[in-house]
Amino acid sequence: MSLDVEVENRSGWTIDPAQVQRVVSEVLRGEAVDSGEVGVSFVATDEMAELNAEHRGKASATDVLSFPIDELGPVGEGLPRQLGDLVVCPDVAEADGTPIGLLLVHGALHLVGYDHERDDGEMMARQEAAAARVGTVDAKRP
Repeated sequence: MSLDVEVENRSGWTIDPAQVQRVVSEVLRGEAVDSGEVGVSFVATDEMAELNAEHRGKASATDVLSFPIDELGPVGEGLPRQLGDLVVCPDVAEADGTPIGLLLVHGALHLVGYDHERDDGEMMARQEAAAARVGTVDAKRP
């Protein structure tokens, strides 16, 4: 069993992929997910604004978007769990003062089915605990 976290950086920022992989993997393991595939992309503000408009109907950039696929539902025997994709915009994160590691925790929790808009605080409590446990991700502006 393994977690495969693929990292792509189109943002222009310097971000250590090993730190990203570690944070996402540790959050998922904390949710009893020990196998599956996750894609993490770092993008510039204009690309994030396009994605946010297309998928959420909001014509502005946001800090993180999650695109869950399997969540924690059953998958066919022999098939890898496709957890989904996370898209992070370091420029928005910096403007908001939100650490990249916290955004990865937030996004990973969405991939396994949490929804802070509907769960009476459960996701945010799990996010706080996970963020304290997994640490940070270094990100440097170009």
